[in-house]
Amino acid sequence: MDKRVFFPSKTVPLLLLLPQLVITLVFFYWPAVQAVVMSFQMEDAFGTTSEFVGFENYTAVFTDPFYYRAMGVTAVFSTAVAFLSLSLSLLLAVMADRDIKGAGLYRTLLIWPYAVAPAIAGVLWYFMFQPSLGLFARMLRDWGIDWNPLLNGDHAMILVVMAATWKQISYNFLFFLAGLQAIPKSLIEAAAIDGARPFRRFWTIVFPLLSPTTFFLFVVNIVYVFFDTFGIIDAVTGGGPAKTTTTLVFKVYADGRLGGDLGGSAAQSVVLMVMVIALTAIQFRFIERKVSY
Repeated sequence: MDKRVFFPSKTVPLLLLLPQLVITLVFFYWPAVQAVVMSFQMEDAFGTTSEFVGFENYTAVFTDPFYYRAMGVTAVFSTAVAFLSLSLSLLLAVMADRDIKGAGLYRTLLIWPYAVAPAIAGVLWYFMFQPSLGLFARMLRDWGIDWNPLLNGDHAMILVVMAATWKQISYNFLFFLAGLQAIPKSLIEAAAIDGARPFRRFWTIVFPLLSPTTFFLFVVNIVYVFFDTFGIIDAVTGGGPAKTTTTLVFKVYADGRLGGDLGGSAAQSVVLMVMVIALTAIQFRFIERKVSY
């Protein structure tokens, strides 16, 4: 039976699409076009005068050693956050999918962190691991670890990775839990009757059936790490110490807002946008082949 919806005219569907189209145009395409135009110009710190300079801003970006350093920091940061947030959220979802007492409360508590703004999440973790006042920092010192993310770049990276991972776990948890609940229990019961142990049942039945959800979350998490973690880094480390936590998106802000190089910042934002689009296309081109729908 055909359940498609037909409209008597094109006016109604266009009106339904109009709000989303306006939002996309105003908050994505318009700023993107402005960034591309600004990347070919050199403006003063106040943005009152501009001069066309061609590809000078892009040349400055690709000859800046600090830009390649920020690229390496972004690669380490994104890999760590994506791996930890996906693996931990999958583990929590598997535990929440069991018939245990208090499962509803357990699931509700795991969803709460998603409502916390990135900057607030960063501040919470900063207070817990602040070298002189933080509770966990004191525990680490009692264990003989000289914890100081204000001076140690490795400690600062660990702190922002933990904060960014904690912020994203709730989002991943929701989708993994929904995917687990959509898997027919009869398949798992049949495998158990055939003698398959829980670990084997998970890797041969459950995880392959979760591949569409995993692929979707992998793409979303990469975009999250590249863009939405700016608030966490700004609140926790400010890109320091010694730029050891300066990612590409934070460098765009630092050079444009703090350094006054609006043209160079716009060029960096265009390069970052192209990188994310290319990375997403590669994921759909090669990784999606292994997804079973």
